[in-house]
Amino acid sequence: MSPKGWKRSKEAANGPDKAESSGEEPKRAKKGGMVRRAFCAAVNVENLWKEAFPVGTEWDQYDHVYEIDWDFSNLEDAFEEGGILHGKRVYMFGCTEPQLVHFKDTSKVVHIPAVVAVTSPFPPSDKVGIKSVQMEGEMIVPMKEMKMGWVPYIPEDARNSVERYKCNIFTLKCTQRRAALKQLKQERIKKYEYCLPYLYQPLKEEEQQPDTVVPVMYPLDDEKPPVVTEFDWAFDDVEEFTDNLIQDEALPAEEKQKFKDYIKDAVAAERKKQREVREARRKAIKEMSEATKVGLENMRFFKFYPVQNPETPDLASLNLKASFINRYYGKAHEVF
Repeated sequence: MSPKGWKRSKEAANGPDKAESSGEEPKRAKKGGMVRRAFCAAVNVENLWKEAFPVGTEWDQYDHVYEIDWDFSNLEDAFEEGGILHGKRVYMFGCTEPQLVHFKDTSKVVHIPAVVAVTSPFPPSDKVGIKSVQMEGEMIVPMKEMKMGWVPYIPEDARNSVERYKCNIFTLKCTQRRAALKQLKQERIKKYEYCLPYLYQPLKEEEQQPDTVVPVMYPLDDEKPPVVTEFDWAFDDVEEFTDNLIQDEALPAEEKQKFKDYIKDAVAAERKKQREVREARRKAIKEMSEATKVGLENMRFFKFYPVQNPETPDLASLNLKASFINRYYGKAHEVF
């Protein structure tokens, strides 16, 4: 019997190669050559959750996440025969969700880890989104710019034969050395905390209603903070909206016309941006191969939380499990 935490996949090889069960003769090539036997070995996925970088976690909280003996046996079981992830190509990334938890007669904020597993024939994306409440817009940048990327999961017992190992599990890794953080500017460090795994879903986004809300950060003079609010062009009237801000003393009366012009320009810019996005989306769909369309349509998201053990709180009973992943992925198809 295999020890707990060791999984066997019948589809350990990528592409058209298939793993062969023990006892079968290796297939022969048409020209008499021997087809290389696909490497099929027990895959040790115990503590696999630790391989998935917790994107968006503050660096000073990173080690605290692993101080608790979290139990992700549900994730490990998912790779067992009959499990939801068995035999599938999987891309995984981590995240943390700070929650005030009462456990063992103590109340404290705990960064609860979760793992998102994406089943897909190709990487979901090679980009991350960077967005904070302080930023007017968002940045979509290549993962490599933040020293991140999808890395094949190679169990320790298979690392001596990596050239033969074919992987169906990929985890999001970050190679930024924490020892070098003190040499980085604070703005750069904060970008890691605002990172979200990005996903472009042109087929689904086409069905969504356009966003009519424009973030507003209207600058005043050096001695006053900016006017920070949101304007919804579908429901708000510029004149009434501005008068209300003046009445609430959030905007000086002498700034009224400039503010109205600022709002109109912001709305025009956002509408132009949305038109360009729609045109780019239609072009992407038109040029998309049928295989890519099928892959996107069949892509599934599974979110795993740790299961309860004597050293961890019961997240299910505390109602701390959520299907929401992030603004790009939306909700998971299933939560465990």
